[in-house]
Amino acid sequence: MCSGNFAKCLGITLLPLAIICVICNIMLFFPGGTVAQESTDITDEVFYFGGILGSGVLMIFPALVFLGLKNNDCCGCCGNESCGKRFAMFSSILFAAAGAVGAAYSVIVSCVAINHGPKCFTTQLNGTVGATNATYPFVDGNYLSNRTLWSECTGPGDIVTWHLTLFSILLITGLVQIGLCAFQVINGLIGTICGDCCGCCGSS
Repeated sequence: MCSGNFAKCLGITLLPLAIICVICNIMLFFPGGTVAQESTDITDEVFYFGGILGSGVLMIFPALVFLGLKNNDCCGCCGNESCGKRFAMFSSILFAAAGAVGAAYSVIVSCVAINHGPKCFTTQLNGTVGATNATYPFVDGNYLSNRTLWSECTGPGDIVTWHLTLFSILLITGLVQIGLCAFQVINGLIGTICGDCCGCCGSS
């Protein structure tokens, strides 16, 4: 397969993944699927914009670059004077690296958020619901192995499931994006050294 075709496939895959990450990050601004009364009721890691900036905006640019690689001249390694394709493949390595950094940022933020747990309302000793200020009832991810602790969060909505599901999606999607960007780094190196499509030389 030509390097440009392979890059185009990666770009087609990265675009929907970036959109998914942006949507997940936006949904996290609505804890438990409800509108937060105050911004302080939202988990702090949401404001790090791991899904919007890291796996979203920073991933859209590489995806668009990958999609456009196939439109460049072919057979740069077989006597064609044009070096445009090789330069394009080399530049795709830089964009892939930038995308991988953005995805890695999203993965780190997601890991921290999952370990930290959601900010939620808790039941106080007097039996009233602490709806004034949301707090972090979990420590070092202890709720991940002990689901009975989830009952400590009384709201908003099913906040623990909401938090864990969306940040897990961001985590998994970010890892996939890193893998795809790594493939493009290798693909870009091959395209830079050999040209986009050595097998097409001599074809009309």
